[in-house]
Amino acid sequence: MTIERKPVAYGDMRGWMKALEAKGELHEIDAQVDWNIELGTITRLAQGPGTGPAIVFNNIKDYNKPNSLCRRVFVGGLSSYRRIAMMMGLPPDTHPRELVKLVRNILSEKIPPRIVGTGPVKENIIKGKDVDLYKFPTPYWNRLDGGRYLLTYGGVVTKDPETDVMNVGVYRGMVASKNKIPILMWRAQHIGHHVTAWQNTGKSRMPIAVAIGWEPSLDFVGGAPVPKGTCEYDVVGAIRGAPVDLVKCETVDLYVPASAEIVIEGYLDIDPKTYVKEGPFAEFTGYVAGDSSPKPAIHVTAITHRNKPILRGAIEGALPGSYSENTVGSSIQRAATAWNVLDRAGVPGITDVWCMPVQAGINLLIQMKQSYRNQAKQAANAVWGSSAAHVRYKHITVVDDDIDIHDYAAVDWAIAYRVNAGEDDVIIMPSTFGAGLDPSTRKRDRNPALFGTGKWNRVLIDATMNLDYDPDPDLGGARFPPKVWPADKDVAAAQARWAELGLDKSKKRRVSASRRPAAKPAQRRRGR
Repeated sequence: MTIERKPVAYGDMRGWMKALEAKGELHEIDAQVDWNIELGTITRLAQGPGTGPAIVFNNIKDYNKPNSLCRRVFVGGLSSYRRIAMMMGLPPDTHPRELVKLVRNILSEKIPPRIVGTGPVKENIIKGKDVDLYKFPTPYWNRLDGGRYLLTYGGVVTKDPETDVMNVGVYRGMVASKNKIPILMWRAQHIGHHVTAWQNTGKSRMPIAVAIGWEPSLDFVGGAPVPKGTCEYDVVGAIRGAPVDLVKCETVDLYVPASAEIVIEGYLDIDPKTYVKEGPFAEFTGYVAGDSSPKPAIHVTAITHRNKPILRGAIEGALPGSYSENTVGSSIQRAATAWNVLDRAGVPGITDVWCMPVQAGINLLIQMKQSYRNQAKQAANAVWGSSAAHVRYKHITVVDDDIDIHDYAAVDWAIAYRVNAGEDDVIIMPSTFGAGLDPSTRKRDRNPALFGTGKWNRVLIDATMNLDYDPDPDLGGARFPPKVWPADKDVAAAQARWAELGLDKSKKRRVSASRRPAAKPAQRRRGR
């Protein structure tokens, strides 16, 4: 069944917040909340396993005076599949499986942006010595963080010096001083490609801008594995069904959404001698990660913002029972991207692909209809050999098409009874590129300055029925025995009596004595 999509251009973050409020998805907190630890703690507790509301904090300690530049913080806009569906122009109750199918196509669609002369983000322009990042209510999100993180869910804009194609990504950035924001980046990321290209021109700095607070599609696409050479603004336009209106920055040759809440612009100092200490930070892994070390820093040359701007932030890191915006979004993006990789590699029979939100696509589940032996190994090798696997897909589990990969109990059952490690059902791919933030990677293998990325040993768990097994004549030629689930006709007959048997929760009826089976003589219980 195809679900009709009706693209929505919300206009800006305020339009998105109004739409959330209309659907009962937004919760406002008017009580005073401390930016120091308390705001982050409330956000983490409230998000739940993708079930919590979006939250706007209206009264932040030290930033609630009449002359405060910025007084509000918005979080959780994309921390549930309901809200991701709304962003995509779909009914809120759309199943994540359908979201994956949609995103498989949307990340390659394009509606180019439109350049405009000005916009609300130019209502206030601050330059030079007047720049003061501490005027924003930047949370100290977690007690073990290295500082206050202003860049948690904003679009970081850079461009290739040769092609002028812009890239919009999401990277973490810590406030180090009034005008310095050191960031964490990896050489294998698109921003890393741009840094290398600028260094090859002999430059020691690279133009950079950060758009904070706009339509949700900007953050979603910024955190997605959009193909190199494709500008994220084009994909954002495809999601919203209309071009993104862009304005030129004041001090660098880059373009940002005209109705963003806040834009920070300047230069990324890419000479190691100018690096500024950053980290650690409570990362997407659910662990504190990214050691305190010197990193490239944004030297802020200008800030533009709307009147009474709203700061967009996000608590990072997922744990059982608490899923972050990044991990919920990543489960859709990374599943869709892996499915496309499998298709391009010519792996047949793929019927579903999924990443559980608690781990942001580090583990990948593939459902397939096998047509030849070792098809699961082909699938794993195709995924691992792609650039999309840089910081994802460490562990891949492949199951047959009778296993619902959105039900982890079903996957666990398949692993229990269809995996035989002695039959090469568990394969290790040693020493590949991977996520340096993963705490299972040795500390010596995580250094981005030395290695450019981390090191992973990847694992395939082939939980499909092994086609190398001989067909069993006692099983009608099948390789595995039949499952114990009743036949369809028996299920239908039993369900027809469900209410009569008192098993329909909406009709709590007791089975009458006249319908109970007659008592049987006592029988000796068999040994177990």
